[in-house]
Amino acid sequence: MSAAPDQHWEPTASIEHLRRRAAILSGIRDFFAARQVMEVDTQILSHCAVSDPFIDSIEANFNLIGSDQMQPLYLQTSPEYAMKRLLVAGAGSIYQLGKVFRNGEVSRRHNPEFTMLEWYRIGFDHWQLMDEVEALVLSVLPDLTIRRISYRDLFLNHLDIDPHVASSAQLSRLCRAHIDAPFEDDDPDTWRNLLMSHLIEPALEEGVCVYGFPASQAALARVERDETGIEVATRFELFVDGLELANGYYELTDAAEQARRLAADQQQRERLQLPLRPTEQRLVAALQKGLPECAGVALGVDRLVMLALGASDIAQVIPFAFDRA
Repeated sequence: MSAAPDQHWEPTASIEHLRRRAAILSGIRDFFAARQVMEVDTQILSHCAVSDPFIDSIEANFNLIGSDQMQPLYLQTSPEYAMKRLLVAGAGSIYQLGKVFRNGEVSRRHNPEFTMLEWYRIGFDHWQLMDEVEALVLSVLPDLTIRRISYRDLFLNHLDIDPHVASSAQLSRLCRAHIDAPFEDDDPDTWRNLLMSHLIEPALEEGVCVYGFPASQAALARVERDETGIEVATRFELFVDGLELANGYYELTDAAEQARRLAADQQQRERLQLPLRPTEQRLVAALQKGLPECAGVALGVDRLVMLALGASDIAQVIPFAFDRA
């Protein structure tokens, strides 16, 4: 016998919060209209899934009427791949404001269905995009102070260690001194990520824009040498009071390197015994035609609204959270 449905029909956000949310969304659209950045609306269902081993796609089955064959499709975790195909097709600078989906994430800061703002600026590098991200965020949070700091200096200031040159053994030893981590791992990023998420991020106050991440964390960003000669990713993340708000890249345009990274993601998925799903080779084909020089960023809109409204739970700023969907 199945459990009775939840009888709580009411929205999880107050109507006043939803009115303020609507005003913020309207302001975001005005921000891009003033800059002549075109809004696009790409598909939510895709034949391919995200390759990132740390993001899990939600699968949906499509059954053509009259057919007995199910075709697996995937709810988008980000509109990035589709938007880059539009960039190659000549769309110019574009943005998208809409729903994305990630499996396995429910908490005060996570809902499996959430609103993402993603945009790409032709001719921008990551420094110029940082300026625009800060301008957008300050239009919603006018009293916020935002500072910039390198990933290296962040670790040196908080933990007195250079994350770019420290060995896995040094990083794991430091991590275990503060965090219960009863496992072995030779990947320094495992320990960097734990140190970042458990020790550094909770200590961040006001707005902090972090740049110069390890090259191994480049994802879809380019890699360059910093002032010390170390290879770093040309990407940044914006945190507000320890809450990750935005993640931006000076975008990779090399099709062969993109294909290599997608294959590496699949190999890591296999090592971690994660589901192996079709990856977006149409992105590689698009890059072969030529992605314009650009920078792009994804920003969590629900989290931005949380900060603007002083909310402590994402359920307070979306109409119906996961338990009432």
